[in-house]
Amino acid sequence: MNSHDAAYKDFFKHREMVESLLSGFVPEDVVRELDLSTLEHCPCSYVTEDLRERMDDCVWKVMWRGRASYLCLILEFQSTPDPWMPVRIMTYTGLLWQDLIKTGEIKPKTHLPPVLPIVIYNGAGAWTAPLSIGEALGYAPAGLEPYQSGQKYFLLDEKRCGEAQTAGEGNLFAYMLRFETAKTPEEIQSVLQSLRQRLFDPRYKGLRRLFSVWVGRIVARNMGNQENIPEFQDLQEVETMLAETVASWKDAWRAEGLAAGRAEGLAAGRAEGIAAGRAEGRLGNLTENIRALMESLSISREKAMDMLKVSEEDRAKLSSML
Repeated sequence: MNSHDAAYKDFFKHREMVESLLSGFVPEDVVRELDLSTLEHCPCSYVTEDLRERMDDCVWKVMWRGRASYLCLILEFQSTPDPWMPVRIMTYTGLLWQDLIKTGEIKPKTHLPPVLPIVIYNGAGAWTAPLSIGEALGYAPAGLEPYQSGQKYFLLDEKRCGEAQTAGEGNLFAYMLRFETAKTPEEIQSVLQSLRQRLFDPRYKGLRRLFSVWVGRIVARNMGNQENIPEFQDLQEVETMLAETVASWKDAWRAEGLAAGRAEGLAAGRAEGIAAGRAEGRLGNLTENIRALMESLSISREKAMDMLKVSEEDRAKLSSML
C-alpha cells in the first residue's frame, strides 16, 4: 500500500468513520437493526503476518438484535478488481470465526455470529469481479450444489456510488468522496471549509490530523507533486496553503493553456500554408495549360476552360491570372 492508501486505511480505526460509512452508504435494510452506538474495534490476532497488513484494524463488533455481530471491513485500494475477492472474503471470515472460538468469545453449543464483509473499491474502472463465492464457482453438478458456499460481500464502488445515497449532512465518509472527486482548487476549498466546521469539536483531534495529511496529499497529487509532500498538522494549515497556491495553480493552468493555444495556432498556420501552396501550384499549372490550348488551337479563353472542365470557382480565380 502506498502512503495515500495507508492514510486512507487509518481512517477506519476511528469509530466515527465506520459509523458514517455504515449509516450513509450501506443499504438501510442491512444496517437498520445494527446498534451503531455499540461499535467496538477488534484488532486482528488470528491472521498470519502476510495477511495482517490487509486485515489489521479492519474488524469491528456491533450489537445486532441484542447479540454481537462482526463487521469485516476489507479495505482495498487497487486500480483493478481482484477476481478472487470472494475467496479472500471467505478465508477472512473463517479465520475470524476460528479466532473467536479459540479465544472463547463463542461458547460451545452457541451459534456463530453473522458477518458483514465490506469491500471498498476506488479504482477507475468498474468492478468486474464476482460478488459471491457462488458466482466464482460457476457450474456445479446437481449433487454437489448443496455443499457449495454462497457467501457474498457488499461492494462499495466509490467512483459510482454518488456522494451519498442515504448519507446525511456532515457524513464523514461523504467528505472523503467529495475530496477524491474534486476537480478544481475551489471545490477542494469549499469541502475543506465545511469539514473544518464539522470536526471543530476537540474530540475529533485525531481525525483532523488524518484529514490534514490526506487532503494535503490529494492537493499535491493534483498539482503534479509526488515528492516532498508536507505533513500538515491541522486542517487550517491545509486551507492556508491551498489559498496561497490557488493563484499560482491558476497561473500554471493559464500558461499551459496559452502554450497549447500557440502550438495549435502554429500547427494550423503550417497546415494553412501548405494548403495554400498546393492550391497556388495547381492554379499555376492550370493557367499554363489554358494558354497552351489558346495558342495551339486559336480558341478563346472560355473555350479552353470548357475543354479543361474548369470549375466556376477556379474560373473566377484564373480571370486575373490570364
